[in-house]
Amino acid sequence: MNWYLSHEGQTFGPFDEEQAKQEARKYPQGMAWKEGFTGWVPIGSLAELNQGAGGPPSLGQVAPPPPPSRALVADEIDYQIMGAEMQFVEVELDPGESVIAEAGAMMYKDSSIEMNTIFGDGSSSSGGGGFFDKLIGAGKRVLTGESLFMTVFTHQGSGKARAAFASPYPGNIIPVNLADMGGTLICQKDSFLCAAKGVAIGIYFQRKILTGLFGGEGFVMQKLDGDGLAFLHAGGTIVERRLAPGETLHVDTGCVVAFEPSVSFDIQQAGGIKTALLGGEGLFFATLQGPGRIWLQSLPFSRLAGRMLAAAPSQGGSREEGSVLGKTVLGAGVLGGLGGLFGGDDD
Repeated sequence: MNWYLSHEGQTFGPFDEEQAKQEARKYPQGMAWKEGFTGWVPIGSLAELNQGAGGPPSLGQVAPPPPPSRALVADEIDYQIMGAEMQFVEVELDPGESVIAEAGAMMYKDSSIEMNTIFGDGSSSSGGGGFFDKLIGAGKRVLTGESLFMTVFTHQGSGKARAAFASPYPGNIIPVNLADMGGTLICQKDSFLCAAKGVAIGIYFQRKILTGLFGGEGFVMQKLDGDGLAFLHAGGTIVERRLAPGETLHVDTGCVVAFEPSVSFDIQQAGGIKTALLGGEGLFFATLQGPGRIWLQSLPFSRLAGRMLAAAPSQGGSREEGSVLGKTVLGAGVLGGLGGLFGGDDD
């Protein structure tokens, strides 16, 4: 049975059991996975990987101490996801706990929760990092197209307090526990919504130039590191699939939301020239190869925005008076004119 090992965000494998034992000695604090596991498991807890080729240590030998378990960094938070087409997540905080969110994502909060705008993602400041560490964190966010700043919501009172964060467009919110997947998740650039403080939002570079150019997300994607809860947002209906080792799935490039580091992400030409040019599916599609979990969305925002732009009258869309878009534009113009007239805006 094939084994896969993960260490500091990199995945190695497949290995047979003897090879996995040898590799496990190099990365005693890493994670391991094989078919039948529900998720990544610490190497130090797997007896089959910690046994030497010659069996257990004999008398007189000192067995090496077990690798130390990774200390929890992120705050432990509770949550509830509400809504259907336009979801929001309500996070419950104990005194002193914090959650980080993209600027403008907040829906509401209790008065005992204080807001603080920070430089970067807050992961370095939670560990006492200096200005240079914060500058690096902010630079990573700029490369992924996000704002330099994020907002930290901290419960400064007693008892329980709640804050809610809303989706920016129709879709669903995906809760992800990074501790269940080896501490790392790769996701598209604009999918991050909020997370427990201590989760680091970094960058993930596509190693293959064609994947970067035509993979739908460019060379840079987001990488979430830590052991806490993170919340992603995606358009339409969300599909979660677990790919077996070697299993390959072809996906529209815009429909890929997130995947575990053990999943191989590449692109492939969409059939012949006629199919690529006239099939309406683009020149390339993404190929995802297991093992690992993937998350897909049925309605990428780029597709939604493209349809709305194509339907706009300025782009040759419907100009009929009875159309929804026409009524909306006409109504806005009439109401705006009346508002300006009675509101004193006109000279």
